[in-house]
Amino acid sequence: MVKKRQLVPRGAQNVIEVLFETLLTFIEEIMGSKKQARKAFPLIATIFLFVLFSNWVSILPGMGTVGFQHEIEGHHTIIPFLRSTSADLNFTLALSAMVVLTIQVTGITTLGLFKYSQKFLVSPFHKPYVLGTMVGLLELVSEVVKFISFSFRLFGNIFAGEILLTVMLHLVPYFIPLPFLLLETFVGVVQAGVFAMLTLVFLKMAMLEAEH
Repeated sequence: MVKKRQLVPRGAQNVIEVLFETLLTFIEEIMGSKKQARKAFPLIATIFLFVLFSNWVSILPGMGTVGFQHEIEGHHTIIPFLRSTSADLNFTLALSAMVVLTIQVTGITTLGLFKYSQKFLVSPFHKPYVLGTMVGLLELVSEVVKFISFSFRLFGNIFAGEILLTVMLHLVPYFIPLPFLLLETFVGVVQAGVFAMLTLVFLKMAMLEAEH
């Protein structure tokens, strides 16, 4: 991104370093440890940038609006040649599966398999056993809910925005769609931030022992 890095940053290098330092400081506040923050930073930053640009693809000219004309029960529609990856459920499902799997692996490597499994499986000698079992089942269900929540939140917001832009461009192709383009640009940033921050929070929770 910056061809000639300098010891005293200037221009674009200065802006990039400020953004990275701000993000790293925020991660440190969530993780409560500079060491853990530095380990989580590459993952969180990559997820944020990857999701951000995937979301912004939907506002490029021709995305979702240029394709084959198709008729279903008398209604004309378009099968686009290209569309935003975040508006495809297959993409959000795959990304969410990767994130949830990373959270589980992080929890196991940090606490060990035995301690991490205690979040879901309660020992018969644990008192109260019934309450502990119910809490463990809720924790197990929450892991599945994370996967569903990650997938459909991102897909729903970006897909809805893509449909809105397509409709507006067909109804009023000049000037009127501009505010909606700006809105989708902002929504893309928000959704990328939400996805990255939820990943960070769940990573921190995975590192805590069952008692916490």
